[in-house]
Amino acid sequence: MLIFATALVALLAGALFYAARFPVTAPPPPPAATAPKVLEVVTHPEFTLPDIAGTNRSFSEWQGKNRLINFWATWCAPCRREIPLLKEFQTQQSANGFQVIGIAVDYPEAVTAYDETANFNYPVLVGEQDAMAVAESSGIEFIGMPFTMFVASDGEYVGAYIGELHQEHLDKLVDVMTRLDRGEIDKGLARAALGQL
Repeated sequence: MLIFATALVALLAGALFYAARFPVTAPPPPPAATAPKVLEVVTHPEFTLPDIAGTNRSFSEWQGKNRLINFWATWCAPCRREIPLLKEFQTQQSANGFQVIGIAVDYPEAVTAYDETANFNYPVLVGEQDAMAVAESSGIEFIGMPFTMFVASDGEYVGAYIGELHQEHLDKLVDVMTRLDRGEIDKGLARAALGQL
């Protein structure tokens, strides 16, 4: 029995010695809670991109209007689905100070061919990499399409929506931007409301 106990103690001591040779790593610290990114108040920078016909168009052409800058591509199914809605919005709201501007992150030939069936009633600019730079110039990480930015009539960026727009989004946008133009709400309240689209 004494021999068995001695052997067991020797075996345990050897196991402990062997285990002590491996480095002990502490578990990684829990990730720190990060606050959501708050965009700075910016006036949307001026940009110029060619339209479907190849004519350079400047963003300042639509100064004084509430602008929806819609980033899309011909290969993007949700983008194509929302185009009829945006066309209807342009028809209904252009007299109320709203302007849709499409920016295709795509090849000019593909956009021109798509226009033959889409029959856009709002300007469509084509930009590829330059179009992504326009989106990112307002401090937004360009992560996918469709993607729509909202610029107030004074040129100040007030919000964005990532994903496919639906009628309820546009109805709320009209309400918020109209109240902003009337002075019923300030930019902070407008941004908060548009952030809940």
